[in-house]
Amino acid sequence: STQSTWGMAQQTLKDEYGKMDSSGETYIVPELILECGKVMKEVAIRYKTFGQLNESRDNVMVVFHALTGNASLDSWWGDMLGPHKPFDTLKYFILCCNSLGSCYGSCGPRSINPDTGKPYGSSWPSVTMRDSVNMQFILLREELKVNGVEVAIGGSCGGMHALESGMIEGPLKPKKLILICSGAKETAWQIGFNEVQRQAIYMDPKWRNGDYPEDDPPYDGMKIARELGMITYRTHWSFDRKFGRKTQNGGPIWDDIYAVESYLRAQGTKLVQRSFDPSSYIALTKIVDSHDIARGRGESVEQVLSKMLQPTLVVGVTSDILYPIAEQEELANNLPNAKLCVLDTPEGHDGFLLLQHELAVHIVDFLTPKSEKADPQDDVPDWSVEAISFWF
Repeated sequence: STQSTWGMAQQTLKDEYGKMDSSGETYIVPELILECGKVMKEVAIRYKTFGQLNESRDNVMVVFHALTGNASLDSWWGDMLGPHKPFDTLKYFILCCNSLGSCYGSCGPRSINPDTGKPYGSSWPSVTMRDSVNMQFILLREELKVNGVEVAIGGSCGGMHALESGMIEGPLKPKKLILICSGAKETAWQIGFNEVQRQAIYMDPKWRNGDYPEDDPPYDGMKIARELGMITYRTHWSFDRKFGRKTQNGGPIWDDIYAVESYLRAQGTKLVQRSFDPSSYIALTKIVDSHDIARGRGESVEQVLSKMLQPTLVVGVTSDILYPIAEQEELANNLPNAKLCVLDTPEGHDGFLLLQHELAVHIVDFLTPKSEKADPQDDVPDWSVEAISFWF
């Protein structure tokens, strides 16, 4: 199905995140065996939970964040979190963790390596998407003592995590998946964008091969990386509609800068103000690049997907230039029990974060069993886009 929002697109390019911090609880994984064979010790994972576990401890929803996100689901997807909302805290015990490699509480390159007593820095190991997923499921199993996972959901980098979690063996294998604006593997197109962003950080003289002091990080390089990233998250249409060829202060081009230049510089600065760390930017883009559902499994992408039998909602955005709709079509065409929903919006990749009310309609419909869906004659809440817009 296709939900069109071109006519409702706003002329402002809203920020996709609210306030970002490292809040949450911490669990220490004593030993984490990585795909590459190395063993990390005393690995911290920062997490938040919402709602309550049921008696059978299997009403779990796992939400994975996007690239620079954190465990504060209530901050960046908060309008969908709460009683009777898509992330229903009366129905689900909801877990959101900060990804391995990040800088919002979980173990990352600036964390202290227990073997040396110093930050990992240049000694940060090769960490993959599967390592990040594995760490979060260790938390579920060992600390939270859950017996089952009802659904795993994520967008962009989070969607990759959710897909990979569908390969978990045993009782914690998610029963349902919601994959938003992501694909079965990271392609050369996406790896290329990530590499250019990494090179921007590497070229900053303050990079020092990742061994920079806490008070002098390579922020200038990360600002440039973020500027490029922001372009890939949006579209030609949205930039032209908002900025056109306007100058920032209305002056002539020889005395002023273009409004789009000012916007991109501000986005780079905003990431710094969010206390994001450049080495985590490097680590997380490499984790994303490692994503390939078929890697090392002896079969093609199509064959691996064909064996994933969970009911799956796949959501794409028509104008996404970073993870084009063809990638969501590949998922939907090869996952045996998948449904494809398309958001027709000019906002690009970030549409899944900006258009929460449209996305909520599809999530609620997917998560509601047929036996619980209301008869049209019943006096029940209307889950149409217009009806639920009061949340926002």
